[in-house]
Amino acid sequence: MTKKNRKFALIGYPLGHSMSPPIHKRLFEMSSDNTSEYSLIQIEESQFDSRVPELFELDGFNITIPHKVNIIKYTDVLSDSAKRYNSVNVIQKQNGKYIGHNTDVDGFLRTVKNMGVELSGNVCVIGAGGVGRMFAIESAANGADITLAVRKSSLDKAHELCEYIKSEFKVNAETVLCDELSSLNKRFSLMINASPSGMYPKVDAIPIDIEALKKADALFDCIYNPTKTKLIKAAEKLGIKVSGGMDMLVWQAVSAHEIWDNASYSADDINALISEMTAQVDRDFPLTEEKGHRI
Repeated sequence: MTKKNRKFALIGYPLGHSMSPPIHKRLFEMSSDNTSEYSLIQIEESQFDSRVPELFELDGFNITIPHKVNIIKYTDVLSDSAKRYNSVNVIQKQNGKYIGHNTDVDGFLRTVKNMGVELSGNVCVIGAGGVGRMFAIESAANGADITLAVRKSSLDKAHELCEYIKSEFKVNAETVLCDELSSLNKRFSLMINASPSGMYPKVDAIPIDIEALKKADALFDCIYNPTKTKLIKAAEKLGIKVSGGMDMLVWQAVSAHEIWDNASYSADDINALISEMTAQVDRDFPLTEEKGHRI
């Protein structure tokens, strides 16, 4: 398949300052493709169905909120991960068919692997929303014991997820637990922040008590702006192994290029790209020296 003058895009609303164009542009360049274009296409939820025909004129595209479920009815085939989460973030055109994939899963698993962390230990997931659900289920699928840590108001949702995991993987009740954030008092091989606490512009927020953080061997915070949340900075001071959300964002994009083009990249090249994109976010959203806030 020729790579000349192809068009790709991210579909969503609102898109604001998205890092997807520079990430995908660099990934195309790294696979010797200097002609493919990657753009942002903002589509409000009420307009989605009427604009689907123009999307399928693209050579491939990514989907983000609020369209990850809406797109499914227009696909011919779903990958296993897309079926599992009823969510699609990559569309592949192949032999006249449109295939839906979920590379968020790949981004998470490859980020943890790149950290040198095994998912078979004792994992704490902070938050039980959409991404937290995926983190918890994938960790359980890889043999981890799970603790869902949430605010009191979210305990019902967390208990529902716990029951689903126990049923899906036929595990004992003591291996899948729910706890309030304020009550965390266990040792974890990996702590994952799946909450928006600490995300730009509310950069002073932190989801857990520092005493609870001290009992984590490693931390993955899925927030990528700021590139170092207050939680990550605290973990680094404690000597805890950390990874931020940019790692997952880049790795899920890598999976998209593997799907679209059967592309191949070295870990060193991807780590360099993560550093490059991290530096770009820091440039675009600088911190004021006196307040430590993004401007």
